[in-house]
Amino acid sequence: MDSQKEALRRIISTLANKNKELQDFLETVDHTLTGLQEESCKVMSDLEMELDQLSSALNDKGEELRNIITEERCRKEAELQKQRLDGHVALRSCDELLDFAHQTLIIDKEEEFLKAAKQIKERVTMAPAFRLTTRPAASENMGQFTVDFGAERAGLQRLHFLPVPRPPEIDLSSCVVSDNNITVVWRLVGEGDSDSVCGPIKCYELEYRKTDHDSSLRAAGEACWEKICDITESQVTISSLKFDSRFIIIRVRAKNKMAAGEFSDPVTMETRAYNFGFDASTSHVELKVQGDTVTWDPQGVKGHDPRLRGKESKSSSRSATPSPNKMTGSRAGRDRFAGESYTVLGDQEMIMGCHYWELRPLPDWKSLSVGVAYQASLGRFDQLGKSASSWCLHASQWLQSSLAAKHNNRAKALDWPLPQRIGIYCDYDNGDLSFIDVDRLHVLHSFKTKFSQPLVPAFTVWCGGITITTGLQLPSFMGNFLSTNQSDLSQ
Repeated sequence: MDSQKEALRRIISTLANKNKELQDFLETVDHTLTGLQEESCKVMSDLEMELDQLSSALNDKGEELRNIITEERCRKEAELQKQRLDGHVALRSCDELLDFAHQTLIIDKEEEFLKAAKQIKERVTMAPAFRLTTRPAASENMGQFTVDFGAERAGLQRLHFLPVPRPPEIDLSSCVVSDNNITVVWRLVGEGDSDSVCGPIKCYELEYRKTDHDSSLRAAGEACWEKICDITESQVTISSLKFDSRFIIIRVRAKNKMAAGEFSDPVTMETRAYNFGFDASTSHVELKVQGDTVTWDPQGVKGHDPRLRGKESKSSSRSATPSPNKMTGSRAGRDRFAGESYTVLGDQEMIMGCHYWELRPLPDWKSLSVGVAYQASLGRFDQLGKSASSWCLHASQWLQSSLAAKHNNRAKALDWPLPQRIGIYCDYDNGDLSFIDVDRLHVLHSFKTKFSQPLVPAFTVWCGGITITTGLQLPSFMGNFLSTNQSDLSQ
């Protein structure tokens, strides 16, 4: 009976998996069908637009040629009309002179005849008929405006759909992962004749997706593709990424004037980095944890630090400051830091390898510490750097600015301006812990030791707050620091 139930459960599990697979398939088909309908409407609209533009260009060219012919005809007509008018004037003048000459021939008196003959001679000399060119000023020939669009007609008849570009190839050997940036380089297959085959490439489109699996298949719960569009070069740099997954999958496709080709074969690039958050269960009750930010929130309770008491009376100070036992018993769990240890730990251990993260003080901060600690050996009332279980960089701008490296209740004052961005580098295997002023690229302090227990990031905040940045690669500038700046607090 039990074996039969187990067999039935396996069958049910198989059917459930197949059911889910079919549902996903149908969802994909429906999505593809919708996309097909939308895409077909789009390309039809694009075709009509291209035809309208072609017709408009042909009409514009026809109008231009018509105007040229009309202008030339008008110019020639004006010249011939003027010549025609001048000819009629000359003809009338010539007719009048002939009539006068015939009348002169019948004059009998010599004196009158000679006078008339002289007038005729003078008028003939000045007659328009003898100054008029008898050759037409313009010809009827308009042959220079003859056109032959045979080649263009043949070209139009050869018009067809523009082929989509071939998928590019990502050149993995030329791709670079550095400082949380990824530079992706690709090339077109048959790039030499790509323009003649599918038209000039207008731009490229790149998609990438974070994943913890070395596969292009998306697992449940993983991120969707993110896009970078309108890339005009055959490479692009994806900047300021948070490496909060093991891999990034990248693919790219080319686009000509309107059509996008298929995506390239996806490539997978490893993007391991140290990711952690604040462990709120360890946070002092006076600290408020929100995402990657922790702030000091006294919640109206005064006196947790003697620096806040000022000139208040001792009795009022004692009444306002709950004892550690009362505070932790009524407002916090057993794992929380208490007393004046305003501390919170990271939630991911370091047991091997190199790790890097950064810290930024919020504008209103007064005192902070950042470092690493053995969580198992750190007491609830321990302050960072006051025992052998923790190493830290302490910064303060309460009353006066100070910067110091602390470990095992020993401190070394550091002569350096308070940094606005602190990088923390921890090489667990080699026992290296360094604090860097990232903006000035300066090593503030380095510890050299031998770690014997799992480490966690540790933070202390009093007044104000801090924010952390994780998911960072080991920065390239760290290569300049790893062999220098050893501390006299090393052990």
